[in-house]
Amino acid sequence: MGFKCGIIGLPNVGKSTLFNALTATAAAEAANYPFCTIEPNVGRVGVPDPRLSTLAQIAKSAVTLPTQLEFVDIAGLVKGASRGEGLGNKFLAHIREVDALVHVVRAFENDDITHVEGSIDPIRDIEIIETELMLADLESVERRIQTLGKKAKTAGKEGEEAKASLHLCERVLPLLQEGKPARQLSLALDETDLFKNLNLLTSKPVLFVANVQEQDALTGNALTQKISDYAQKMGARAVFISAAIEAEVSQLEKEDQAAFLETLGLQETGLSQVIREGYNLLNLLTFFTIGPKEARAWTVRRGAKAPESAGVIHTDFEKGFICAETISYEDYVTAQGEAQAKASGKLRLEGKDYPVQDGDVFHFRFNV
Repeated sequence: MGFKCGIIGLPNVGKSTLFNALTATAAAEAANYPFCTIEPNVGRVGVPDPRLSTLAQIAKSAVTLPTQLEFVDIAGLVKGASRGEGLGNKFLAHIREVDALVHVVRAFENDDITHVEGSIDPIRDIEIIETELMLADLESVERRIQTLGKKAKTAGKEGEEAKASLHLCERVLPLLQEGKPARQLSLALDETDLFKNLNLLTSKPVLFVANVQEQDALTGNALTQKISDYAQKMGARAVFISAAIEAEVSQLEKEDQAAFLETLGLQETGLSQVIREGYNLLNLLTFFTIGPKEARAWTVRRGAKAPESAGVIHTDFEKGFICAETISYEDYVTAQGEAQAKASGKLRLEGKDYPVQDGDVFHFRFNV
């Protein structure tokens, strides 16, 4: 069960520099993780989580395995993509396949790197892409309204589902017509799955990544402030990084990276921020399995119950789920390990209806 973030942006904004830095980081982690570039434009990367190393130290685990996130480098978009210009249709199809979008925006002046629109204006750039995505959604919703209108007249379950989807489409249509993304539609709790099934491009959560020059990597600039304000208005999040610095850092040995960042006054790489934000964007949480052989982080969607998280490890664990021996991260650290947590009554046995909490340390009991 992979969760995918698609990296999008206009040509020449630093998208591929960012993607290459991500894959170089992932390749460097490969010593203890089977890294694979699945296709030239797809890479998996470990999610930075200091809790994992803390747990590994306590349990004296031989190996530490982070959970992973998949990034897809999607070809640069041009105006008219929704009408099939450039790689239009292919580009839109790639976006449909990802769960969230990392939208790279140029927030630097550099005469050597031409801008596809001839000048630097990040809000205009964002709107070029958002407009293309909205136009594609608009066409898709109008088509669906016609099809669903016929289906909604039929009896039974299919008719009921079509009616509910039609109702959603009719509510999202005026939003798109006003030039607003589908993610701004307010949904009732029982509508979220149905809405997700519409697979609208502008319903996907977005992280705007402002790419700045090296000297602005610490403080940002006037353009990053504009992007941040715009993101807030659009119900999205924004960070700023310097893709040039990321490319440089990704080539260094682990020990040298921290020293290099320190000379720039940076606490961590921008990539760590992007990966973490991407993870939050997808509404995921992390649980751990800890032992002397390995300490491992796993990913499950927020709201998942214990058997589903067991299934992330192995389908048999979910099928034959009995219960989950559970210790919260805080309790594990306070007790300095499983034995003491057990002794002080901090180990709980949780059943099928237990909603997984971020940071849970699990040992699953199952019977197949």
